[in-house]
Amino acid sequence: MLVPLEKILLGLGAAAVILLGILITSNVVARAVFASSVPDSVTLVRELMVAAILLPLAAATANRAHVSVAFVSDRFGPKLRSWLIVLGSVMGMIALGGLIYSGGREFLSVWEKGSFFYGDLNLPKWPGRLLFVVGIAACWLRLAELAIRDVRIILSGGIVSDEENHTIELVAEKEVL
Repeated sequence: MLVPLEKILLGLGAAAVILLGILITSNVVARAVFASSVPDSVTLVRELMVAAILLPLAAATANRAHVSVAFVSDRFGPKLRSWLIVLGSVMGMIALGGLIYSGGREFLSVWEKGSFFYGDLNLPKWPGRLLFVVGIAACWLRLAELAIRDVRIILSGGIVSDEENHTIELVAEKEVL
C-alpha cells in the first residue's frame, strides 16, 4: 500500500519542482522583458516548495536516504547499531507526530475559515497545508513500517543496516512476493 502512495507523492514532488522552474523562469523573463511579474509568484513558489520538499519525503525514508551522522554508532557492534536504527525510526515518528497534529489543526483552521492569501489571485491557503500534512503523514507511515520490519529482523537474529539498498522497486518486489 505504501509503495504506490510513495510513487504518486514522488511524482507530484517532481511535478512541483518542474512547475517551480517554469514559474521562476517565467517571472524572470516577465520582469526582464515586460517589466512585469507573474501574479502572486512569491506565494506560488512558497506553496510549491512545500510540495517539492515534503511529498517525496516518504520515498526518501523508504530508501533510507536521509543524512545521518554515524561516526559514533559505527564504533558499536552490529546488534546495538540495529537497535539504534530502530530507535531513530521511533524518535522520527514521535517528532513527526507533533508536526502531523499541529499541521492538521492548521489545515482545519484555514479550511473552516476559508483563509486565502491576499494578492492578485486570492489563492486559498488550504492546499499547501493539506500537502504538508499528507507528506508528513506518509513519512510517518513509512517510519512505522521500517521500525516494525527492523524489529522483526533483529528479533529473528538478523542485522539491520541503514546502508542497505531499500529502493521503492525492491520494496515493491518484496510486497508482491
